[in-house]
Amino acid sequence: MTNKQIATIFDELAVLMELHEENIFKIKSYQNAYLTLRKLATPIQEIPPEELTALKGVGKAISEKITEYINTGDLAILKKYQDITPLGVQEMLKIDGFGAKKIRTIWKELEIESIGELTYACHENRLMELKGFGLKTQNDLLAKLEFFKKNKSQFHFSELESIGVQIVESLKHWFPDVSIDFCGDFRRKCNTLDKIEILVAVPIEVTPSFIPDFEIKSRHKNQIDAIFSKKYPVTIYSCNEQEFGSKLFLYTGSKAFVEAFSERASEGVDFKNLADEKEVFLKSGLSFIRPEQREIEYNFTKNSVSKNSEIIDIQDIKGILHAHSTYSDGIHSLREMALFVKEKGYEYLGITDHSKAAFYANGLQPERVLAQFLEIDVLNQELAPFKIFKGIESDILSDGSLDYPSEILQQFDFIIASVHSNLKMDEARATHRLLRAIENPFTTILGHPTGRLLLSREGYSIDYQLIIDACAANGVVIEINAHPYRLDLDWRWIGYAQDKNVLLSVNPDAHSKEGISLLKYGIYSAQKGGLRAQNCLVSKNVIELDLFFKNKKNAVVG
Repeated sequence: MTNKQIATIFDELAVLMELHEENIFKIKSYQNAYLTLRKLATPIQEIPPEELTALKGVGKAISEKITEYINTGDLAILKKYQDITPLGVQEMLKIDGFGAKKIRTIWKELEIESIGELTYACHENRLMELKGFGLKTQNDLLAKLEFFKKNKSQFHFSELESIGVQIVESLKHWFPDVSIDFCGDFRRKCNTLDKIEILVAVPIEVTPSFIPDFEIKSRHKNQIDAIFSKKYPVTIYSCNEQEFGSKLFLYTGSKAFVEAFSERASEGVDFKNLADEKEVFLKSGLSFIRPEQREIEYNFTKNSVSKNSEIIDIQDIKGILHAHSTYSDGIHSLREMALFVKEKGYEYLGITDHSKAAFYANGLQPERVLAQFLEIDVLNQELAPFKIFKGIESDILSDGSLDYPSEILQQFDFIIASVHSNLKMDEARATHRLLRAIENPFTTILGHPTGRLLLSREGYSIDYQLIIDACAANGVVIEINAHPYRLDLDWRWIGYAQDKNVLLSVNPDAHSKEGISLLKYGIYSAQKGGLRAQNCLVSKNVIELDLFFKNKKNAVVG
């Protein structure tokens, strides 16, 4: 049970209590508990009760509820509010950007208790009858509802990864001498997906009743559909050992990819009954293509599939850029972050706390920037040859300008320019805003270009080609934000960026030491787009990166 899981129950409780118009002070206390608990560095189970009670935002009552939840896996007061709230209304509360007060109005005044009813009501213009609602609010809700319905049965790959590994390990324990592998979207490491898919070379009749928490929903010829742990869909395909390679290839690639592959393969080649997947490529006369890249026809023509050895891998990464500390909204101190990154074998850390406009994230006022610089200087002397680069994640303001005046900006080693506010601009305004930031001579990296949160929020619409072309013209690097909720720049545009000789940087956007591990999800996405190691900024060693930053800076200040 993670700190985030424990914290989330108090967030849910606060939302349900707000829905039922309970005491505002109690609601606030649960909201504060959520904010405190999710940022704790030490696992909550390891914190002595008296220390937990003493934490700001916790106290005795909430500490007791935490103990109750840890010991029983449930919370009585939460269950009370869940029991008096229709399931459909609880689902409505998950719509991003539409709060409990508005949902209560819809529920109580229109007696709407499901997503379907709410969608219908929007189409019938019924929400316009309500106080505080209008055509704009109704249309905004309708767009959010469509997004929610489209993504409600999807999962982030990061959520399914360890579960898939657990299931495969169970299968390998029971069938140690047979071929077993992932396939489908899971093997391609898709950013989001609707299930885990596995191929096993054993008869379907004997699988997998022995796996705990595995509920079989249906059986078909050579296929089982099931639910793991009451939440996660799993499909297991079965085949013979002698055809495992052929089936693995067939079940891994997208439909578009498999069709394109068949068209380009040697005429008349039969891919059936091959035990090893590599034999499929050998017989086809085409080079082996990594599973991550088996998405679209594009990969045959643009991604130089004959150069698979050049595609980036986690061991190519020499250092970490885009990380936050307690100076802004990180969990760990600058020293803790630096020591952790150094111990992981990296050569450098680019610290990028939030700029002053990000008041919600404790953004740095100029005097705090200078204080951080002094601490970095001391740490760099202590930790050399490991280096901390002085960076900032500067907000791109509504007009496209960067946070801070030039005299502050020029003191950083590098600047990640990112949008965090006013996310509802149309494509023309959003593109213009980014173009102005890219043309700012102090911008080193364009951070998470569309601001999307996968399965939660669509990114703002931009003219990708125009943005990438501008980065090429201005020597600006584009970030592939590795957080599994972002993965932004989207992998589909990596090929175009490389064609334009734009460098990309896979960055974890870490807000804690543990957040550094998110880097791998950015690598998976980069591999899908065929990013080559030589085109990745963080594949440079500390000396190369230092020179890169200095050259960029000298071009600005002369």
